[in-house]
Amino acid sequence: MITNDQELIVTKQRIDQFQRWLAQLRQTAQPEEFGSITSGYRLEIERMQAEVLEYLLSPVPVEHEMQLA
Repeated sequence: MITNDQELIVTKQRIDQFQRWLAQLRQTAQPEEFGSITSGYRLEIERMQAEVLEYLLSPVPVEHEMQLA
């Protein structure tokens, strides 16, 4: 679960890295192996994207707003 903006940045960087790996696998993996090789990457990307959306769609905690003021 993402709890702050720094974790958001790191998670988005991880998503980018996983997507780069998938792009490489599209070029190098054998077609018959592609699905089994990439399924774990896909699940992890989807999990991280869900975390990003959950974090972005939640309101800023009141104590955090007070620190910004």
